Amino acid sequence: MPPSYPENESDQKNMTVERLLLSGDDAVALAALHAGVRLGTGYPGTPSTEILETFDQLGGRAQWSPNEKVALEVGIGSAFAGARTLVTMKHVGLNVAADALFTAAYTDVEGGLVVVSADDPGMASSQNEQDNRHYARAAALPMLEPSDSQQAYDFTWLAFEISERWKIPVILRLTTRICHAKTVVRPRPALQTLPEPHFKRDVPARVMIPAYAKPAHLRLRRKLAEIAAWNEAEGPFELHEGDPKLGIVATGIGAMHAREAAPDATHLSFGLTYPLPIERLRAFADRVERLVVIEEGDPVLVDSLRAVGLPAEGKPEMYRFGELNVERVRRILANDTSPEAVPPKGKPPELCPGCSHRGVFETLRDLDCIVSGDIGCYTLGVLPPFSAMDTCVCMGASIGVGLGLRHVLPEEQARRVVSVIGDSTFVHSGLTGLAEMVYNPPPTGHLVLILDNGTTAMTGQQEHPGTGRLLDHSATNLLNFEETARAMGVQNVHVIDTTSLKDDSLRDLITNLLACNETSLIVTRQPCVLAAPKIRLYEKANAEQRAATCAADLVD
Repeated sequence: MPPSYPENESDQKNMTVERLLLSGDDAVALAALHAGVRLGTGYPGTPSTEILETFDQLGGRAQWSPNEKVALEVGIGSAFAGARTLVTMKHVGLNVAADALFTAAYTDVEGGLVVVSADDPGMASSQNEQDNRHYARAAALPMLEPSDSQQAYDFTWLAFEISERWKIPVILRLTTRICHAKTVVRPRPALQTLPEPHFKRDVPARVMIPAYAKPAHLRLRRKLAEIAAWNEAEGPFELHEGDPKLGIVATGIGAMHAREAAPDATHLSFGLTYPLPIERLRAFADRVERLVVIEEGDPVLVDSLRAVGLPAEGKPEMYRFGELNVERVRRILANDTSPEAVPPKGKPPELCPGCSHRGVFETLRDLDCIVSGDIGCYTLGVLPPFSAMDTCVCMGASIGVGLGLRHVLPEEQARRVVSVIGDSTFVHSGLTGLAEMVYNPPPTGHLVLILDNGTTAMTGQQEHPGTGRLLDHSATNLLNFEETARAMGVQNVHVIDTTSLKDDSLRDLITNLLACNETSLIVTRQPCVLAAPKIRLYEKANAEQRAATCAADLVD
């Protein structure tokens, strides 16, 4: 269970517990270290990125995977070996990992397995506003939702304890405000000893063929029933007594907003939001005259309460979109559906001055290409002065969408279609698109551009398999895009260094490849202007390390 701390001032003065000001992401990382996590895996994505970076800086073992599905698969293997494992991603990343997640729910994990889903209400840095609370019910997995950094720390511990007690993956759902806002955290003492990882063969619990999966599904439902009973009796919750005329049920950051918006009301918030503590909620509803649910995103909680006959009020539809705040909660409680004040317009995002992508998008614009785009900072090519992107769906979709356009458009339009993808995104989800292009080439062929800037730029300049550096920037094996494409069977592969590109060579190359009926790939290569100084330092340090290692080998 999460630790409890004295509330009165005299007891606090006698405490020796350290007080830290941490973001939710940093609190999860610290808790993972203290709880004995042996491996952290993930794919960078705002607002989750800092968890693994901080875990690495604190001395934990962390690594970036090519995508979220691979990260979770590695995490499942680690947990099968009895090691506590943390897997992190943003909300859309859980879509990528869902295939592994749903079946992992059926298996018995020996070590605790915690999957962080960092949701982004308001789409501060995302292409959609999906509410991943739906995944808990769909995958039949317990979900914890902290309301501040202290709970992010405590619930990380609790997630591992639940996972190991019931041998089940646990979803820890954060939101942007929890991830990035800082509150005081009092950590507990770190674990000093943990069982050594060891593989114990258990075929019925790990090999999900139908003969084993059918009884595994029954076991999963029994586990959930036991977890629900535990949640009713011992689950994490907070009750703030107040005026019984208004009772507010809230979870996550909504609980904090609600307490500030209506300090005199009676408040109930709880941490394990699936499976729900229905009887505890029913008892709360019986003691208040008006029951209101405050939740960001979809009406998940209010619909669940209404389904069991509780007279819960939800928020008007207009508040389903974007983040909640104290003022919006006050409006919800007052049933105020008048138009909200329009926030002042900020400066629109733009590609950095000197960005290597600028020349590419200028060329695509001037050639009047139909551009199938992808997720990354180069998505900003859609904005003026370039206006050179026509589609953007999800990570890696540029190649598949471009191929679909090529297959059905009239030839004159089909020959203008180009797929544009970044280096990290290509490794994440573009390889299978390239395989599709080779396997099912359109009659007019197709052209893919990989804009390689040597980093995962938009999320904060993280490494990936195409950089040749690990999460801590030390050297590792390099995935070579052009050699991979040739090995896969792409007919025309070209590499252009755009660092000093001043002539029409890129324009001429694109024009020629659009005119032929073959599959083609162009890799434009130039380091991100923001990351370039760091990359030079990393490469210098790695070169010095290699030289020192070679010298030591010679001496030996």
